[in-house]
Amino acid sequence: METLETLSELLETTGDIQSIVRTMKSLSAVSIRQYEQAEKAIAGYEKTIDLGFSALLQDRRARGLPLPMTIDATSQAEVLIVVGSDRGLCGRYNEIVARFAEENLDDGTAVLAVIGARTAARLEAVGRNPDRLFLQPGSVAGLGSLVQSVIVEIERWTRGPGVGRVRLIYNRREGRSLAVPVERVLLPIPDTYLAGRVAAGWPGPGLPFFRMEPERLLSWLVRQRLFVVLYQALAEAFSSEHATRLAAMQSAERNIRERREDLNAAYRRKRQETITRELLDLVSGFEAVTGSPE
Repeated sequence: METLETLSELLETTGDIQSIVRTMKSLSAVSIRQYEQAEKAIAGYEKTIDLGFSALLQDRRARGLPLPMTIDATSQAEVLIVVGSDRGLCGRYNEIVARFAEENLDDGTAVLAVIGARTAARLEAVGRNPDRLFLQPGSVAGLGSLVQSVIVEIERWTRGPGVGRVRLIYNRREGRSLAVPVERVLLPIPDTYLAGRVAAGWPGPGLPFFRMEPERLLSWLVRQRLFVVLYQALAEAFSSEHATRLAAMQSAERNIRERREDLNAAYRRKRQETITRELLDLVSGFEAVTGSPE
């Protein structure tokens, strides 16, 4: 049976939870904005890398060379990188990306890498143990370091023969959907992109002059494009995660508000019942004391 003390404690606990939910809402809203700004900031550097590819590929065409190979694509083995989350309270975010990754895993997947411990746990639950686990950065400031760590591992995986493709799977927002799983090929760089850079030409009257050996320049440009693509994808993924968490917290806040209203109503009823009972006890006692003897 609920007492005034019990209802009071429940109201206090619900108020504390409501404060936590409001704080998480604020943090998610701020984080979404930060990751969106980070994604926009890298766009300028992306244009620089595109111009670098244009200059190199125009030079190769002038020398009668074909489009370069950015990875040994003769092998059918591949690396699959899945981007998830280390933290919960984000709805079905990890479930969505883990299920999509599971559907895209096959016997040709030589290496499975996962960013986010919760997604890794979901894949382990279905018998897909990650070969490499990366932890999610606590804020947008750690995004660059994470990207560099992933690139170092990609270079190690693809240095020798055996890996002919690197794919990335992550969630991003599309329209009103907060977490839509998408796949992106990191390596080899698509021929459509390379052909597009050749067709784009050079914006100035003449091609720039470069001193670096073409093969070394190509290797550097591939690495920088990997950085840009990974940075953009991770910014999209983490923005999607916080958007999903924000929606979950908004739903939780509505439920908590309704719960507090119910508890307040129950508290008022119980308090009125207690006051009424005490008044009746007083009246009965008074009548018992002042009543005339028979």
